[in-house]
Amino acid sequence: MNAALSSAPPPAPTIESRLPRVGTTIFTVMSALATELGAINLGQGFPDFDCDPRLIDAVTHAMRSGQNQYPPMAGLPVLRQAIADKVAALYGRHYDANTEITVTAGATQAIFNALLAVVRPGDEVIVLEPCYDSYIPNILLAGGIPVRVPMTEAFRVDWSAVAAALTPRTRAILVNSPHNPTGLTLSDEDMRQLETIALANSLFVISDEVYEHMVFDGQPHQSACRFPGLAARSFVISSFGKTYHVTGWKVAYCAAPAAMTVELRKVHQFNVFSVNTPVQQALADYMKDPQPYLELPDFYQRKRDLFRQGLASTRFKLYPCEGTYFQMVDYSAISSLPEAEFAQWLTREVGVAAIPMSAFYDEPVDNGVVRFCFAKRDETLQAALSQLARL
Repeated sequence: MNAALSSAPPPAPTIESRLPRVGTTIFTVMSALATELGAINLGQGFPDFDCDPRLIDAVTHAMRSGQNQYPPMAGLPVLRQAIADKVAALYGRHYDANTEITVTAGATQAIFNALLAVVRPGDEVIVLEPCYDSYIPNILLAGGIPVRVPMTEAFRVDWSAVAAALTPRTRAILVNSPHNPTGLTLSDEDMRQLETIALANSLFVISDEVYEHMVFDGQPHQSACRFPGLAARSFVISSFGKTYHVTGWKVAYCAAPAAMTVELRKVHQFNVFSVNTPVQQALADYMKDPQPYLELPDFYQRKRDLFRQGLASTRFKLYPCEGTYFQMVDYSAISSLPEAEFAQWLTREVGVAAIPMSAFYDEPVDNGVVRFCFAKRDETLQAALSQLARL
């Protein structure tokens, strides 16, 4: 036998990781553990109930009517117009559907596209911590430098700390309201302070508003769209997955001024190019009725109140929940375990999965706090509460 043929091939080239500190996300880990143990999963943020059957019917109709080929890169015109009409009705900001609205493959892709569009190597991006786990890797992949500004102990934004973190290299600030993981919202005054800082320092704003329809107690959602100075420099991102209980469809959108949208679309077209056609058509048809998203605050507030009322009889200390479908709790009266260990213990011994808040920080933090998701059927929440009442 030829010696060259029998010898082992040389090893593959070594990969120098672009994200050396990133491993499997805590959401994947906790969901897998919950599945393995048959625990109730209040960790990862997705509903365990179905969407409106009319939406499924609309997708089926679109597929059967032959809408199965590539759509326009920026999204179906009928859906982009529906988005523009909705934003104008809710927030008073009129975006041009042709040049200022882009349909994306989920909100995470929209955020990544926006960062790639405006961040250059060495640019700094302000991020409020704790923060959703995709933000920092997205900034790093864009060549940027994340600058973390801690929220206060009450999980409010310290705008003086934000201002102090600015340097001549600061390019953008990434904000999220309603805020995952804390469940708190930015107020009118918060947005005005953000506007002042952004204008004074010529910053782009990336506004993650995927929970825009989950703001409680009669409070309005303070979208960056509402504020002229912010709207003129913001990528405003929202999610059909969150709004219509279809997180697995991964369809979202970004609204931004035309010049900014040009650059975002340059990235988008070479990233995913376009988003699946029948779902876009179905969403456009479904949006003709605004009631599903107009009713969403009451829908989730009732679940929030049911869950909070049940937790009130336990030894958990509840943090405020002004929006999203997440509830933070302090478990220090129950256990002295570190957060990650407590979340594992809770899943194994109590049968309820949660997410440790430490997962939303860069440096080790242990405040004895975990996050539950209450986007679940009432019977799921009642079963979880029954098990948590043992603590």
